Amino acid sequence: VMTADQIRPNQETGVIKKEDETVTLSCSYDTSSRDVVLYWYRQHPNGESQYLLYKAARSSGGEGSPSDPRFQATTSQNSTELSIK
Repeated sequence: VMTADQIRPNQETGVIKKEDETVTLSCSYDTSSRDVVLYWYRQHPNGESQYLLYKAARSSGGEGSPSDPRFQATTSQNSTELSIK
């Protein structure tokens, strides 16, 4: 039997907010690993992926410095959220 880690968004694509509103994106994940590190990237149309930050979950510790102070991540046993102010 083979299992695989999975991650999926918790909302539909195409979130639209005004410039002064906070946007929160969330994903759920399934893994049997105790050491979980979740990375957030963004990609503009026709552009390369850009690193935003990482956040450790479960028994892992640590957090990467965000590429921009407007980005903040939180994690739980099975989900992660990215807030953009």
